[in-house]
Amino acid sequence: MKKFIVTTREEDFTLQLPEVEIVTAREYLTDPRFTETRNARVYNLCRQYRYQAAGYYVSLLAEARGHRPVPSVTTMRDTVSQSITKSLSDDIDHLIQQSLHRITSKEFTISIYFGKNLSKQYDALCRALYTLFESPLLRAFFIFKERWQLQKVSTISFKDIPAHHMPYVEQFARDYFSGRKVYTSHLTRKLYSIAILVDPKEKSPPSDEKALKKFIHAADKLDLETRIIERDDLSDIVEHDGLFIRATTAVNNFTYQFARKASAEGLVVVDDPLSILRCTNKVYLSELLGRLKVPTPKTLILHRENINLAIPTLGLPLVLKLPDSSFSQGVVKVSSEQDLQDKVKHFFEHSDFIVAQEYIPTDFDWRIGVLGGKAIFACKYFMARNHWQIYNWNASSGQQCGKWETIPVELAPPEAVKYALRATAPIGNGFYGVDIKDYNGTIVVIEVNDNPSLDSGVEDQILKDHLYDSLAAYFLRSIEQQQRGFHQ
Repeated sequence: MKKFIVTTREEDFTLQLPEVEIVTAREYLTDPRFTETRNARVYNLCRQYRYQAAGYYVSLLAEARGHRPVPSVTTMRDTVSQSITKSLSDDIDHLIQQSLHRITSKEFTISIYFGKNLSKQYDALCRALYTLFESPLLRAFFIFKERWQLQKVSTISFKDIPAHHMPYVEQFARDYFSGRKVYTSHLTRKLYSIAILVDPKEKSPPSDEKALKKFIHAADKLDLETRIIERDDLSDIVEHDGLFIRATTAVNNFTYQFARKASAEGLVVVDDPLSILRCTNKVYLSELLGRLKVPTPKTLILHRENINLAIPTLGLPLVLKLPDSSFSQGVVKVSSEQDLQDKVKHFFEHSDFIVAQEYIPTDFDWRIGVLGGKAIFACKYFMARNHWQIYNWNASSGQQCGKWETIPVELAPPEAVKYALRATAPIGNGFYGVDIKDYNGTIVVIEVNDNPSLDSGVEDQILKDHLYDSLAAYFLRSIEQQQRGFHQ
């Protein structure tokens, strides 16, 4: 990705940075080569961002050209709206109080240079503010009225920086543009860049370390740069062209925030926020699969007024699922009337609706992997030892999951593949895992998972490295399509 720093005058930014071109606003707005340039990041350091000023038009035309401006026009408008500033700052109120609790004055101003401040004690607050109001140079104004409140955030230019701050600002700029925050050694600029989101604290992540290395190698062969990022790196998303989420997804955690941010910035996201919303809610999936006439276990959506219908409709035992359950967590088997009453009482503390399904005992579940509308792997996940599910979270660590067997897609039950493709088509064009039971020759779809597991020696058992080649090629193809769309 090409990087441009746009300034009002040539002398406004004298720092020389590798692989970053310094241009004036007039050049960027009038030179045809910038109109024709694709895959660019524009760092707008103009002196004025007011409506219809040159700095405003730099970001406005950058968006029209398919470039990624920092700050965006939306950010410019957000910083002049006190109501929006207040609304956005509510999400970081705890951090504001924690960071400023030692300050005794009633007012406080903090300068944020490339996401940092001269005082390290404010690093977390500065990073959060940068994420909310993404701009290289910011100034935030706080007032104390019983508690600290963010009153105003403004973008600033280099001429607004005190002279004694400049040595620090120059170092912050070098860190910012060098990519020093990343964890991989792939720092040479390639055709496009893919961020891989992981959570090192997660006990059972969607991909093991070996699988991630295989994907990185496959991307490298296509001249794609890859960088491992973590939950504190949300502001770094803008540096990339794609996001591959390899931490367990949920609407109420950081993975969804990353997906939303990346999608808004125009990145290719696997999987995108809409897919996460749809796949992680089993009430939605039940409605969708029914409309598509995809066979599923007999299902009843329970609420507080129809609990008495569960057993007559589904029989015993039956299965209860929280709408956002995953990896067999939030899923229980009910064997009696009393057990049902106890379980639904607990589940209703978390959700107003519960998915109840007939219990279908099988030795294994099929997992059909779908990427870009095509089935790419077929795997049998066997039930955990002495358990009715694939995962048994109450077992000792060595026995929590069952065995597996991966076979060529063409040898999987044709009906399973057909319904997997039908189930995923209206959800999106990303990477999904469809869980299916084959019960006495009858195929039923259990659920559709975004962000499916991809572990070395399991899902890649048949395709080997070709599975990762397919994923890397999907990213490249999707990014190129996205870039072409900006310039049509």
